[in-house]
Amino acid sequence: MEHFKEETLKYHEHGKIGTLITKPCNTQKDLSMAYTPGVAYPCLEIEKKPSLAYEYTNKGNLVAVITDGSAVLGLGNIGALAGKPVMEGKAVLFKTFANVDAIDVELNVHTVDEIVSVCAAISDTYGGINLEDIKAPECFEIEKRLQEMVNIPVFHDDQHGTAIITAAGLLNALELTGKKMENIKIVIIGAGAAGIASAKMYKNLGAKHIVLVDSKGVINTKREDLNVYKAEFAIDTDDKTLADALKDADMMLGLSGPRIVSKQMVKTMAKDAIIFACANPTPEITPAEVKEVRDDIIVGTGRSDYPNQVNNVLGFPSIFRGALDVGAKKITENMKIAAAKALAALAKEPVPYYVKAAYNNPDLEFGKNHIIPTPFSKEVMVWVASAVAKAAFEDGVTDLKTCDIENYRKKLREIAYLDSREDTRQ
Repeated sequence: MEHFKEETLKYHEHGKIGTLITKPCNTQKDLSMAYTPGVAYPCLEIEKKPSLAYEYTNKGNLVAVITDGSAVLGLGNIGALAGKPVMEGKAVLFKTFANVDAIDVELNVHTVDEIVSVCAAISDTYGGINLEDIKAPECFEIEKRLQEMVNIPVFHDDQHGTAIITAAGLLNALELTGKKMENIKIVIIGAGAAGIASAKMYKNLGAKHIVLVDSKGVINTKREDLNVYKAEFAIDTDDKTLADALKDADMMLGLSGPRIVSKQMVKTMAKDAIIFACANPTPEITPAEVKEVRDDIIVGTGRSDYPNQVNNVLGFPSIFRGALDVGAKKITENMKIAAAKALAALAKEPVPYYVKAAYNNPDLEFGKNHIIPTPFSKEVMVWVASAVAKAAFEDGVTDLKTCDIENYRKKLREIAYLDSREDTRQ
């Protein structure tokens, strides 16, 4: 690990992102168009019609990755500046997986009012805002209030990313096991940003029996220590512990800490259950431990060395790609569900040869060990971005008068198979 640490620090020297110049600036004429006097022409056009900023600037392909550093990965409240390498990393993923330009913005303010005010003030620069690593419950209010103030998509990935990816896996697991969403019992361990958002998404997909468990136990109506977001999912039950909650559960989503689920708890779950143990790097329970006591359970984790990886990179880059390309003003619940359903459908398609090669698994196909597409599939952007764009058009959050999804999918496929560092706007 010490060698890996040194390699990683070397990798991060001088940062991971830079500026890509998309137009030539090699002659006197180029200079006069890039800056003064020529630059006055697009400025005046935008003054007359602000929407032309999407045509004459990079706004339509630019996302701000914004944090206050209050909940950085598994590191906690380390501050905005210390979180900058993570935000740069998100920018790398945006570019690599969806050819979206992203800039990290670290805020040295922490109240809801301050964060909302700053983000709103700079929002005209960007085509979208990706909120990142902001602690709950403040993150819920920040996203809601900011989206009401600006006319570009605001998306808190820590909330919705896990919800979307696990929803895709859940839809496919239900198909494999013959169960119905409205009949299953879902247990979510961890009632922070991702846990609450996942519960809301499952509910929107038809789930009726959702049990949230936080560090103090089952979130039930007898507790008096619940904030408004947890209280929405409080249920009338005598169950108090995680072990109580997992009895007869059809799904477990772990967003908590390492090894808190025992093999004995797994034994009590329903037949053909699904477990998403997403604590990183050590999950709540490993697939090997599950296998020791049950061979009917479908298992996914947040790690790349196990099947069914719950990786947010399957979501946010392509979601923004679709939203930006249709000029969406927000990301609706319908757009999120469309992304989840697109991922679920893609997992059932034949797995490309290059994905099989990347995983050294020539037999990789839809089934218990492949209910979620892999991040290496170039088709993810095609399927997710087009589904999101279509949903945005249907929801009326874009000014587009028509939306030719088939042609858009062709364009996306051309982009997907180009080197991600190539610019596609020229």
